[in-house]
Amino acid sequence: MAEPAAAKRGIPPKDDFNAWYPFMVEAAELVDKRYPVKGMDVWRPYGWKAMRLIDGLTHAEMERTGHQEVNFPLLVPEQLLEKENRLVSRLQRARAEGVDPSELRMDEETTGFAKEVYWVKHAGETELDVPMFLRPTSETAMYTMFPLWIRSHADLPLKTYQMVNTFRYETKQTRSFIRVREIHFFEAHTCHVDEDDATRQIEEDLEIAARLMHDLCLPVLVARRPVWDTFPGAHYTVGIDVVMPDGRTLQVASVHHYRDQWARAFDVRYEDVKGEQQYCHQTTYGMSERLLGAVVGVHGDDRGLILPPAIAPHQAVIVPVLAKKGANEVLAACNKLQAQLRDAGLRVHLDDRDLRPGQKYYDWEIRGVPLRFELGPRDLASGECVLVPRTGGKSNAPLAGAAEVARETLEAVADELRKRARKLKDTCMHTLPALERSGAGRLTLAEPVAPGRIYDLPFDGSDADAGAVEELTGLSFLGDAREPFTKARKCAVTGESTKRCVWLARTY
Repeated sequence: MAEPAAAKRGIPPKDDFNAWYPFMVEAAELVDKRYPVKGMDVWRPYGWKAMRLIDGLTHAEMERTGHQEVNFPLLVPEQLLEKENRLVSRLQRARAEGVDPSELRMDEETTGFAKEVYWVKHAGETELDVPMFLRPTSETAMYTMFPLWIRSHADLPLKTYQMVNTFRYETKQTRSFIRVREIHFFEAHTCHVDEDDATRQIEEDLEIAARLMHDLCLPVLVARRPVWDTFPGAHYTVGIDVVMPDGRTLQVASVHHYRDQWARAFDVRYEDVKGEQQYCHQTTYGMSERLLGAVVGVHGDDRGLILPPAIAPHQAVIVPVLAKKGANEVLAACNKLQAQLRDAGLRVHLDDRDLRPGQKYYDWEIRGVPLRFELGPRDLASGECVLVPRTGGKSNAPLAGAAEVARETLEAVADELRKRARKLKDTCMHTLPALERSGAGRLTLAEPVAPGRIYDLPFDGSDADAGAVEELTGLSFLGDAREPFTKARKCAVTGESTKRCVWLARTY
C-alpha cells in the first residue's frame, strides 16, 4: 500500500492529535516555541496576523455594543492582591457555609485566593518597598480606578475592555495557545446600576460570543458552571467550551456575574436618582488566544490547517503555473487578478517565488489558506482561472468575474467548516450510561464511558452527588446547559423528576 501523502510530507496523522497539534502550529509558522522561557512562545508574522484578525472581530463587537477600550498598566502592587485574596476567601467561605457574604467580616481571613503570579521585587539593584506582580487578570487594577470614574447613576453603565498580555505561572505541561504562561488576553469589565442590568449585560456578552464563534466556525457548548468551578469571587460563571476533535472540551471564553461583591470590596458606588449611595453590580467577559488553538485543532486535517475566511491572513493565494513560453503574460494576468481581488476587499497573496507549483500548493495547504487560484497559459488562453477551495474540490471561473466567484467560494468554505463542526459535535454528544446503586449504596455505571465522548445527564442532585459522578466516570461537570431538556426526566442519581441538563466531558 502506498504511503499517504501527508506522511510523506512529515505531517503526523491528525488521529494522533497529541503529535499533530504541536507539529502543526510550528509547521504552519504560527509560533516558534524555541524561546528560552517555557510557555512563552514567539508569535510569528502569520500566526500574529491571524490572532489580530480575531481581535479585529472582537473590536468590532465591542464598538457595536458601546464598550470603550482602555489600557491598564502591567504591574499591580502587592496590597491589591491581598485585598483580592481577602474578598475571594470571604466569598468562598460564605459559599461553603451557605450564608450571605455580607454576614462575614472582610478581615476574618487573610490568606485567601492563591494566585500563581510573577513577582517584581527589585528595580535595578534597589529592593522595592512595595513588591509588585504581573497582572494575571485585571480586576484589582481596574476596580481601584472605577471609584474615581463613577460618581452618579448618569455614569452607568460603564462598559470597558482591553486586549493585553497577562501572566500566570502555569505549572502543568504547556501547549501553544492552549496552556501558556504569557497569554494574549481580551477582558471586558462593566458596571451597572443593579443586578437586572448586569444580567442583561451577561446576555449581551453571550450574544457577542455566539457571533464570534459563528465567524470562527467552531462547535461550542455554553454552560453555567457548577458552584465549585465558578470563578472565585463571582456569583456565577458561564463557560463557552469548544468541542475538540479528540472529544475533549477546551474553554475559550467565560462570562462572570459578580453582583455587587467586588464593588463592596473596592468601594465602587454611585449616587442614585434619590441622592442615595448604591453599590454597582459588575460583570466580566474574558477570551484568550485559546480561540486560535481551537481553530487549529477543530478545522485542520492531515494536510495542514484550514483557516476560516474571516481570520485567514490570506483569504486567497494566486499560484502562477509557468511554462517556457508565455511566462510574462501569465505573471501579468496574475498581477491583474490580484488587483481585482484586492479591490473587492479580499486579502490575497501572489506567490511568485521561483519554486515548482507543487511546492507552493503544499506550503499554502499547510498554512490553511481557504482558497487557491491557479493560472497557467492554457487558462489564460481560455480567459479562465482554476479555483481550489481548501475544503476540497476544484472548478473553473472566468477571470473577468473572479472576485464575485471568490466571495461565493469563501462563503461556501465557511459553511462547509460549520457543517463539519456540527458533525463533530453531534458525533461526540451522547447520554451518560445508566447509573445504578449497589447494595452498599455505591454508584455504578451500567456500561463504561467511552473515550472521545461528551455526555448529557439529567441531574438534580447535590454537590456530593456530582462529586461521586465525577469520580465514577473520570469526567468533569461542565455545568448546566443553557437549554434544559424539553421534557422532564428522572435524575440519574436521585430519581427525582427534572428538566435540568448537565454536560460531562474530559477537558483541557
